[in-house]
Amino acid sequence: MEELVQIIQEMKIPFAYDHFAEGESPDPPFICYLIPGSDNFAADGRVYFKLNEVRIEMYTDFKDPSLESRVEDVLDRHEIFYNKLETWIQSEKLYEVMYSFDMEGLNNG
Repeated sequence: MEELVQIIQEMKIPFAYDHFAEGESPDPPFICYLIPGSDNFAADGRVYFKLNEVRIEMYTDFKDPSLESRVEDVLDRHEIFYNKLETWIQSEKLYEVMYSFDMEGLNNG
């Protein structure tokens, strides 16, 4: 998904798909993104319209509203409707702010 990668690049935060290789994770903040599923629309017994579930997970050492605003400004500029969830990961001593949304797949219609 080239379009998704371009959107994440605009956030100017190091990122990787799903996870960084062991020992290669940058210092926070960083982003891991993934496409865990789809909600495709069927017509005539085939996939007519592809819709991918997307998750952008941002990890920080501390609550950083200005960084969250940067991510949200990029999503807003691209007119992406998202939901946001925040959690503290005690074992990693990191905040995770997750943005989830649906994004059209390639070759629709």
